Amino acid sequence: MQVVFHLGAHCTDEDGLIRALGPDRGRLKEAGVSVPEPARYRMKLRDALYTLKGAPADSALQQEILTAAGHDSPPKRLVFSHEFFTCLPDRVVTKRGFYQMVPDKLGPLANLFPEAQTEFHMALINPAVLMPALVARQRKSSYEELIAGQDPRSLRWAPVVRRMVEAAEGRPLILWCNEDMPLIWPEILRSLTGLNEGARLSGDEALLEQIIEPEGLERLHVYLRSHPPRSATQRRKVVTAFLEKFARPETLEIDISLPGWDAGLIAAMTADYDADIAEIAAMPGVRFIAS
Repeated sequence: MQVVFHLGAHCTDEDGLIRALGPDRGRLKEAGVSVPEPARYRMKLRDALYTLKGAPADSALQQEILTAAGHDSPPKRLVFSHEFFTCLPDRVVTKRGFYQMVPDKLGPLANLFPEAQTEFHMALINPAVLMPALVARQRKSSYEELIAGQDPRSLRWAPVVRRMVEAAEGRPLILWCNEDMPLIWPEILRSLTGLNEGARLSGDEALLEQIIEPEGLERLHVYLRSHPPRSATQRRKVVTAFLEKFARPETLEIDISLPGWDAGLIAAMTADYDADIAEIAAMPGVRFIAS
């Protein structure tokens, strides 16, 4: 059995990927791919992780998890998704640093099905965007509490991913940029499900439906029907052109207003993020879905 853990990160797709696969659950099941409703299994996984404390699950506990996910027997491929697999939102930054808990979570997650072929998938997000989003989301926590005394420029992904590669111990680690998701959404869906590039999924346009004006979306559908892209690269070029002309303005606006933050800091953090992404995309042990 193949087991996929989609880890988030926080403030990225907000369960959008799993919702996009929902209409195709029947077709996916025929192909041996299970994408259960998260509400079915999240509490069971949380309780199992707490009970095991990193130890391998026995066959009885594995069956309990499968039953919670709606299975009497193991499917060919099983997809779990939850940003809390990494940590709670108010622990993204701690006195230890940025996402310091994440690498230590990979081994325990893999041990839920220790004999399975495990994969880890995760979106990366610009910390200059993530922190304002966390502050807006965690209304009971102040910015000062969420930043935990850290310098904003210390919020770097490359050190986190290097440790994740080590913790994965050779298991596939598939990453992408949240900012690129409108262009690579179909590839992410196929990476999660293990389907080939040519497979059709109902949710291929789910994200574009949220960010493109209705007129532009209809024109895009007409264009794609009359000019089927010959490759993922060609499709990205088409989508980029339509986004430039028809994207909803409100979906492009990011309000970054935090104490002590100015344009210079945001630009520096973004440059650091871009440098980290370039390093991560070249890391051995990482499969990076690029736009």
